[in-house]
Amino acid sequence: SRDYVRAMWLMLQQGKPDDYVVATGRTTTVRDMCRIAFEHVGLKMNDHLVIDPDLFRPAEVEILLGNPAKAKAKLGWEATISLEEM
Repeated sequence: SRDYVRAMWLMLQQGKPDDYVVATGRTTTVRDMCRIAFEHVGLKMNDHLVIDPDLFRPAEVEILLGNPAKAKAKLGWEATISLEEM
């Protein structure tokens, strides 16, 4: 998205390389991402997606959350575009 491109550009403007987490700081489920993608193309997710419980990983991490605090503090960057707007 435009947010990510802007973050990369800001990183390239720095005097020395560094590591940054480019994230919204909000959690989103894979189910919600799929639902949004299907809605974007005018389809109902449940009409096209089959979830096979046999493929679930027993050690799956339930919540993944990126902390963009360093990018905000050092680059002045923060996410401005929602997942639905992408």
